[in-house]
Amino acid sequence: MMPHTNSFGHTFRDYHVESERQQGVENFYRTNHINQTYDFVKRMREEYGNLDKVEMSIWECCELLNDVVDESDPDLDEPQIEHLLQTAEAIRKDYPDEDWLHLTGLIHDLGKVLLHPSFGGLPQWAVVGDTYPAGCAFDKSIVHHKYFEENPDYHNPAYNTKYGVYSEGCGLNNVMMSWGHDDYMYLVAKENNTTLPSAALFIIRYHSFYALHRSGSYKQLMNGEDVENLKWLEIFNKYDLYSKSKVRIDVEKVKPYYLSLIEKYFPAKLRW
Repeated sequence: MMPHTNSFGHTFRDYHVESERQQGVENFYRTNHINQTYDFVKRMREEYGNLDKVEMSIWECCELLNDVVDESDPDLDEPQIEHLLQTAEAIRKDYPDEDWLHLTGLIHDLGKVLLHPSFGGLPQWAVVGDTYPAGCAFDKSIVHHKYFEENPDYHNPAYNTKYGVYSEGCGLNNVMMSWGHDDYMYLVAKENNTTLPSAALFIIRYHSFYALHRSGSYKQLMNGEDVENLKWLEIFNKYDLYSKSKVRIDVEKVKPYYLSLIEKYFPAKLRW
């Protein structure tokens, strides 16, 4: 049974109830919304798209996340590797034949290694949190929308209209998303020639794009392939949220299975 509340007793992704983490989460989003400009996103994609920081395997990256806690998340106060395995195992139970989806559950948050010193130790606001397009108007469905008023793009006529620098049906692949772990892990997987299907890459890249898959915003930018892949993301999202429970995973027991999937879909060492 999936839990209806997070570890603090509130419904998932409730950003407005008083909790021990609520104020910190709101401060995080204020900084995030002020600084995620179109120019900043372009600069980050150019810098990190080179994949010249580290060379390591997928599992080595999973282990690097052991000490990472996501400050933007009102639901989770446990190390990230616990969440990765909870997500993957929950999907595996319900979709036993979709091994690509199990692996996607394991790796979807690996981009959070951007917080690690070996990757430059980026601040939390440039790594985690909900994502959204840069280069067009910030939709009101985005959490803590009011803080965008301090973002320079909010007042820039080139960026503050419905389409901004984009056009109807241009495809999300042509949209510059706010910089963070989603876009980074997508670049890592794609440039290291993963054989995962396009739906997996879509999930990795847009799983934090809640304005789209929870509120239906920005659909004017989607093309036909996006529409098909969104169906898988909506399935995945349920597990991404509701695996955030106190169920503990025996890492050594499940590790051989996930190592076999990594070998199937990825090279032994990746450029990060």
